[in-house]
Amino acid sequence: MNIQQFLTHHGLSANPFVEEDAQTDQVFKEHCLRDTFHPAWEKIYGNPVDPSTSIVFGEKGSGKTAIRLQMFEHLMLHNAEQKEQRVFAIEYVDFNPFLDHFWERLPKRRRKPDRLLSEWRLWDHADAILSLGVTQLVDCILEQTSESIDKNFSLNLKSLDHHQARDLLLLAACYDRSTADTFQGRWHRLRRKLRFHTWKRRWDAALSLLVPLVVLVIIFSPGWDPGLQALNTPWPYVATAIGFLPRVFRMAKSYLKSRSIARHLRTIPTQRRALCQLLLHFSASELDGQPLPNKDRTDDRFELLRKLQGILQSLQFAGIVILVDRIDEPHLINGRADLMKAFLWPLLDNKLLKHPGIGFKLLLPIELEDFLDREERDFFQRARLDKQNMVPSLEWTGEALYDVASARLRACAAEGSQPMLRDWFEEGMSETRLVNAFRDLRVPRHLFKFMYRLLIEHGNAYTDESPAWKIRSEMFDSVLAVYLRDQEQVDRGLRAG
Repeated sequence: MNIQQFLTHHGLSANPFVEEDAQTDQVFKEHCLRDTFHPAWEKIYGNPVDPSTSIVFGEKGSGKTAIRLQMFEHLMLHNAEQKEQRVFAIEYVDFNPFLDHFWERLPKRRRKPDRLLSEWRLWDHADAILSLGVTQLVDCILEQTSESIDKNFSLNLKSLDHHQARDLLLLAACYDRSTADTFQGRWHRLRRKLRFHTWKRRWDAALSLLVPLVVLVIIFSPGWDPGLQALNTPWPYVATAIGFLPRVFRMAKSYLKSRSIARHLRTIPTQRRALCQLLLHFSASELDGQPLPNKDRTDDRFELLRKLQGILQSLQFAGIVILVDRIDEPHLINGRADLMKAFLWPLLDNKLLKHPGIGFKLLLPIELEDFLDREERDFFQRARLDKQNMVPSLEWTGEALYDVASARLRACAAEGSQPMLRDWFEEGMSETRLVNAFRDLRVPRHLFKFMYRLLIEHGNAYTDESPAWKIRSEMFDSVLAVYLRDQEQVDRGLRAG
């Protein structure tokens, strides 16, 4: 029996239980993103106007990625409605580029994953987040692709004062890592957009050209008696060297700064030579006392984060929300709980998690919760998890899973039909029995896998000429028992999921 026949009979245009990953689930993205929520949604999402941190632990398939996609979608809806209190959303989910560069920077003897991740620090996370945020903001200013900002909303760059324009250009020089354009070309486009003129800061370059020119004019002047004989004396060369000294001095300072920044930015690639040239566009007074990522410490990163916040506030962004997900997927971590802990633990710092105007949404694998129970007092004093909105386990009740299944049926309904899950089964299968069975499945992914397997088994039991439009209770129980047994083996690591 063709499964599509069964679905069509019950008023469905597509199978609602085919996809298992929210990232590629079109039914979820197109129909359930705005209306179907986990019971703890409000605690996790919070208030966009005043972002707060939430820490969520959930097993595979419990809906962590779905919640992240929902939060991003609702933040964009909030931005569309609240033009003057928008939220800048940063998705910190693809860790491979940062870990790969970190791996390349370390000596070969320290490149084993456990040793490598033991050296990952809070400022490395801060550098990665700043790189994502600055690149995203520059994309928007240059009117390039940026999903986190509504394209119908133009940024008022005139609201940035001279100091904020300088701060943004400094941040872009250190952290902008877009591949849409050349590094220097993109920076100069941004400078022109910000109307940040740098010709006054090139006096040393002008002097290095002017002094030799004046010397030559004097030597070849008709009224100058020594004439070309002056080239045999030291004064033309001394004068030319003095003219070059300010430029050489500035270039040396810029080179040392760029070298120090490149050495301490361990998570993002840095073009040292190009960075050196960009720093020459700032005067000494504009750089003196400004924080730069040129030390292994968090203080400078927090100052840079505050500068980014100030720029965003002037551009009518009231806060920043950082969505952290898929921490088990980088190839250097590869699902190992001890490596996830080594990578994540530096981020669990109350100074960062409770930073004013910033909300972290940490969607973490359940395996990490076991490590919390083993930590000592110093860790909890630093992390202050009691101050974060923590959800120890992203659990689903049978009733909630039943609602999820029903919502997906409505999403896949053919025009004019109102399908109900209860209609799929024989009269003996009550809603209470379905709810109790779904409770054993625990999470949406298991529910989808089970329902898909049930449809396949039902279709294989009948022919196209003699179809059955109701699923027997005996088949439901047998498929459920086999699925739960298989899932238990997966949980114990005896077979692939």
